[in-house]
This record gives sequence, C-alpha cells and structure tokens, in this order.
Amino acid sequence: MADASRVLLGLGGCVDYELKLTASTLEKLVAEYGIQPAELDPPGPAFVANERDLVVSILGYVARGGGGEHFVASAPALETFAGRFPHRQTLGGTSVRAGILLDRLGIPSTWHLVSVNDTFRRLAPASTSYFSSGTEDTTYPHLIVQYDKGLRVSMGDVALEAPFPNRLIYVNDPANDTMVLDSSLSARLSQAEVFLISGFNAMRDPDLLDRRMAELREHMRQLPSTAITYFEDAAYHEPSYSRRVREALLDRIDIYGLNEDELQSYLGRSVDLLSVREVVAALADITALIPVPTLVLHTKYWALSAGVAYASALDSGTVMAATRYVHGDSFTDEDVALLRARPRRTESVEFALAIEERLGTSVRCVPGFQLDVANPTTVGLGDTFVGGFLSALAQRDA
Repeated sequence: MADASRVLLGLGGCVDYELKLTASTLEKLVAEYGIQPAELDPPGPAFVANERDLVVSILGYVARGGGGEHFVASAPALETFAGRFPHRQTLGGTSVRAGILLDRLGIPSTWHLVSVNDTFRRLAPASTSYFSSGTEDTTYPHLIVQYDKGLRVSMGDVALEAPFPNRLIYVNDPANDTMVLDSSLSARLSQAEVFLISGFNAMRDPDLLDRRMAELREHMRQLPSTAITYFEDAAYHEPSYSRRVREALLDRIDIYGLNEDELQSYLGRSVDLLSVREVVAALADITALIPVPTLVLHTKYWALSAGVAYASALDSGTVMAATRYVHGDSFTDEDVALLRARPRRTESVEFALAIEERLGTSVRCVPGFQLDVANPTTVGLGDTFVGGFLSALAQRDA
C-alpha cells in the first residue's frame, strides 16, 4: 500500500524519556523522603504534586506489578527524576508508536499531531507523513518508567518485589492537555480507510474536552462509510472523563481496544485472566459498559475480539508486541520470523480454546507466546499491538 492518506493516526504524539528503575536509586529516594510502606496502598497518590509523590506512586505500582498513567503537577519533578537514571529519548503516543511499527512493515500512514520539535523531526521515520495543529515548536517530554519482574526495593524492614514487569507513564503536557484539532482533519479523513483515535486521556478541562468531542464528531462526518475507526483506550488523568469520551464517540467507533489494567479499572475488581469463568463475566460487564460492534482486549496472556472475528489482526498485533518485548526497537524481519516460531504459552492456549468453545463464533482469542527474557521492553507494547492489528486492517484491500 503506497498511499499514506489511507491510514490516519491521531490525535497526539510526544517525546518520551524512557528509563529503567534500579533498586539502589529507589532506596536512596525512599530514605531521603522518609517514605513508609503504608503510603503505597492503594498504589500511590491520585494527585502527583512533586517528586516525593512520584516516587510513592511508582513504588505502589511496583509492589503489585501494575501499569498506569498519571498527570504530574510539577514538570521539573519529571526532569529531576529522569536525571537520576540513565535514559533515552524516543517518540511516544499510541498513534505515533503504532505509526512507527507500520512504517517498519512497509505501510505508510499519516499522523495528526499537536506538538512538534527538532527532537521529534530527528527521530520520526523519514517516510512519515504528519501534520500538526501546533503553531510553534514545543517540547513537553513524557516520563516512561520501566521495571523488571523481581525488582526488589527495601523499605526499612519491608522489601517490595515486583511480581511482573510493567511500565508507568507520567505527564505534564499542555499540548496534549488541550488537544487542538487541525482544521485540515476533515479533508484528510475523507481519504481515510483506517482511522485511529487515541490521546484524549491527557485532557483535564471537562468543558474543553466536550468541545473537542463535538469538533471531532464534525470532522468524522467526512469519513467514508467503508472506513474502519479504531479507538484505543488509556489511563485517563481524570478517570471520570473516560465516560465523557465514550458517550461522545461510541456510535462512531467500530473497534474499541483496551488492556487488562483498563478493564479491571472500569470493572472495579481484579480479574483472573486465565479463568474462563471470570473473563466471561468480565466480558459481559465490559461490553454492557462499552457497547461497540467489536471490543478488543489485549493482555499479557492473550488477545481477543468480541464481535467481529479479527483473528489475523489479533495474531499480527500479538506477534509484533511480543517481538518488541523481546527485542525492543531494534528488531529485524528475522527476529519477527523467529518469534512466530516460538511456542505459545500452554495456559494461554488452553484458555483460548476454552473461551472460544464457551462463547462461540462471536469471540476469537489468540494466545500469547512463551517468553523468558532477562531484560524485556515493557514500553509501548500496547501501542505496538495496535500497530500490528492495524497493519492487518490496512492491507485487507491493498
């Protein structure tokens, strides 16, 4: 497929500061700030005002192996914390990471951005087509924190140990907070066959969010009737705003994607992802809350679609996310081929067969791979899944 206008990815992007946590630095911060284990339950403060709050929030997630995203009131706190660890600059945002993967697969796309700067220009693939609603260069880096399974942090007589690897996102980004939509979006959508919506989770002004929803709906009037709209959920900085976005857009969404953290947050309970009984109940509850033609749920064990059977797209997303988990950004075509040949997790295969037998043709489930990696990449796995999923949609008529 040679025409980048066929796949439009939005609606915001950013520069990320990626780092991996180390126990020694965290333990120094615990001692410096006098942080106590009792502060970590629930996982950190809802409002992250400064670096101390940031450390408490991170430790709370590490203790349960969770992932999440938060607004941080102090932009300097993000810079200070990042400066304590070796880190690298990358491009982020679901739409941008999905677009980078599509580029790697030879599928051009066009990105709607709200902020561009020299770092973004330097790191974006040369073949990328993008446009921005920003009127001048701005830089609002996002802090992306990775941690490995088994990370052990001593807090006096108590030791925290991460049961799973995961990633956390901390943000102070006025451009994505206001999410200005470019005036050319309508015309560009008129040429699109696949449209990805993401990024509204960073907004914090309810009136402005409602205006953006109305504007987006007006732009989307220009989408061809055959176009597929994919909405990828995220952790909302203001959790109640998720419902505002859903209510505004649900009737225009064909596929709604989310991960296990978002699923459990909406349901207000933990879900055993390898229990057919619990997942069936969770699917019933989440599809009642989010009534869309197709719901896509991607987890560390499997990915499934409820509605239209997108088996090949689910598999493509699963393969690409697993490849990133093992090889990071530097994977090759040979890495992808070797990854495909790896065995799938036994418990995931059993779960996939059982849930398809239980729910029939309305559900397709693809098991995840058996991966034992000393230093996995946990950043961007969901975004990479989305890119892999979209690659199958983009090529369906190519």
